[in-house]
This record gives sequence, structure tokens and C-alpha cells, in this order.
Amino acid sequence: MDNCMINDPVPGKPSLRRQGIYLLPNSFTLAALFAGFYAIVQAMNQNFQIAAVAIFVAMILDGMDGRVARLTHSQSAFGAEFDSLSDMVSFGVAPALVAYEWLLKDMGKLGWMVAFIHCAGAALRLARFNTMIGSTDKRWFTGLPSPAAAALVAGLVWICHAYDYTGLPGLKWVLLGFTAFSGITMVTNVKFWSFKEIHLRRRVPFVMLLALVVALLLLMSEPPLVLFGFFVCYALSGYVMAAWRWCKPKPVML
Repeated sequence: MDNCMINDPVPGKPSLRRQGIYLLPNSFTLAALFAGFYAIVQAMNQNFQIAAVAIFVAMILDGMDGRVARLTHSQSAFGAEFDSLSDMVSFGVAPALVAYEWLLKDMGKLGWMVAFIHCAGAALRLARFNTMIGSTDKRWFTGLPSPAAAALVAGLVWICHAYDYTGLPGLKWVLLGFTAFSGITMVTNVKFWSFKEIHLRRRVPFVMLLALVVALLLLMSEPPLVLFGFFVCYALSGYVMAAWRWCKPKPVML
């Protein structure tokens, strides 16, 4: 009886078996979800540097699935929902658990409470983003995007292990601050540039190619430091622009 109910189509809609899904973009989403899950497993095994790198891999895959869907004209409601669930695991749960397993668990109740702030912030950020699609300026994100917030936590873990900073005094308080800052910033009303105005098919000055070469060389020479520094600057950029707008003189109405 249950199978009959499942196979009976809703009036006006195709059955579940007939709907199907787009394999290519959802494969990237599934890979991003796996990377987030793998980060959690590695954190439980005390392999924190690998866990941090896995979160950055999830970030790359997450950035590719939407572009692949648009290039192949395979966008779907299923893909959008699947992407949100994947983001929640990879950029909400995974960074919070990596931070907690690394140092925050030594801080007792305060540690897991701050880890939950990041996790809850990611859930609220994603829910708000999904409800605001089509009604906001595409040039700006409201609140720090969850991948960038995850990069703040994972990047700190990565550079500390890559450059052997794990023994620094007060490091757990720095991690606590980054984790709380990332969670809170995701749910603020601060605007962050979305980079959606960048069109790869548009002509640009020749010097932009040279700048790209320099950026790639820096990234290849010190990946953890460059990536962490970029996302720290990005996270602060929203507050800098908000302060600039607030301090900017208002036009006098005559």
C-alpha cells in the first residue's frame, strides 16, 4: 500500500521516478558533502590539518556545482535544496566540530557553547539566504557566507598545524574568538561583496593577467597563509564598508 502511494503522481506533477535529478552538478554537491563528512571523521581521529584541508576542498567543490549547473542548464529545486544541506554539514557542523575537538573541548561548557554558535549561525544564514533569493541585490551578501565563515575557523587550524603554532599560549582563546566571530557574522545584516559582478568572458586590462599570475604564485608558495589571510580580510571588509557608510557625511536636504 505504501509503495502505491509513493508511485501515484500528484495531480499536475510527474511521479518521483519520472522526475529524476541532474547527475553532473549534484555529483559536485555530493563530493562537497563527502569532504565535510571526511573533515569530521579526521577531527575525531585527531588529524586536524587534514580536516581543515578537507573543509577547503568542500569549499572549492561547493563553488563549482552551481557554475556547472548554470553552464549545463541543469538547475533544479532539488539541487538547490541538496546544496543547502551539504553546506550545513561542510560549513556549519564540520568547522564547529573541528574547532571543538582541537581546543574548545578543553574549555568545558564555554567551548561547546561557542562551537554551537557557529553551527547555529550557519543554519540561520542558509535558511535566510534561501528565503531571500530573488528579492535582494545580487552584488551583495547579507551576512558572511557560510563557506567564508568556515574558512576562518578551518584556516586558523590549518596554519597553526602547518607552521607549528599549536603550542602558542592563549591559542584556545584565539580559536574561541574566531569561532564566535564567524558564527555571529553569518547572521548580521552587514553586507559583503558577492563577486558576482566578475564576468570571465568580459575583456579586462592586460595588467589583470599579471596580477592573476602573482596571486597564483603566492597561493602556490604558501597556501594556508594566503587563503587564511584572504578570508580574514574578506570577513573584515564588510565591517569596514559598514563603518565607512556610517561615517560618510549625509547629504543635507534643503
